[in-house]
Amino acid sequence: MAAEVHPTATVYPGTILGDGVKVLENAVVGKQPALSPRSTARREPLPPTELGDGTIVSSSAIVFAGSQIGARVILGDQSCVRERVTIGDDVVLGRGSLVENDTTIGAMTRVQANAYITAYSTLEEHVFIAPCVVTTNDNFMGRTERRHELMKGPTIRRGARIGGGAVLCPGIEIGEEAFVGAGAVVTKDVPPRVIVVGNPARVLRGVSEDELL
Repeated sequence: MAAEVHPTATVYPGTILGDGVKVLENAVVGKQPALSPRSTARREPLPPTELGDGTIVSSSAIVFAGSQIGARVILGDQSCVRERVTIGDDVVLGRGSLVENDTTIGAMTRVQANAYITAYSTLEEHVFIAPCVVTTNDNFMGRTERRHELMKGPTIRRGARIGGGAVLCPGIEIGEEAFVGAGAVVTKDVPPRVIVVGNPARVLRGVSEDELL
C-alpha cells in the first residue's frame, strides 16, 4: 500500500515512507534543525527520516531529519519529534507533545498531550506518560561549561507510569513498573514497582500485583 501525503504537507527529499504511511494536513517530515550557536546538540550531517509501515503523522506535526519512527506509530496533531530520535513500534505521541533530540522511546509507549520529553532521555517499552509531564536534563540551567558533560535526561524503565504534571529532574532513573503520582517532583532514582508521590517525591507503597504487566 502506497504512502499518502496530503497536498499541504511537506516531505523533504530522501525521506523514507513505509507502506500505508499517512502524512496529514500541514505536517512536515524530514526537516533539518536550525541550531543556536550555544546549542549542545550535535551538528554532524543527518541521515533521512524513516517512517515505518502504517505510521500516521497527524495535522501540523513535525518530524526532523535523522529520526527513525517505527511501524503503526501515531504522531498527534502539532506534536514534534526532533533529530536523532528513535521511536519503536505502536507508540502514540499525544497532541502538542515534544520529543527532543537524541532520545529513544520503546515500543507500545504512550506519551499524552503536551508532555515534554527532554533531549538525551530513554523511555523503554510500555511506558505511560500522562499529560503535561515535564522532564529535564540540565542541573545547571544553562550556566557553566561543566554542564555539557553532565547533561542527561531521565531513564524510564519498562512499564513505568508517570502521572499528570509530574516533573522529573535530570539524570534520574524510574524503575521498572514504578508509578509516579500526579504533580510529583522526582529528584532522585525511583526503585522498581513502587508508588512515589509529593514534592520531593517519596515512596508511598508498592504497586499492586494486579497492576503489573
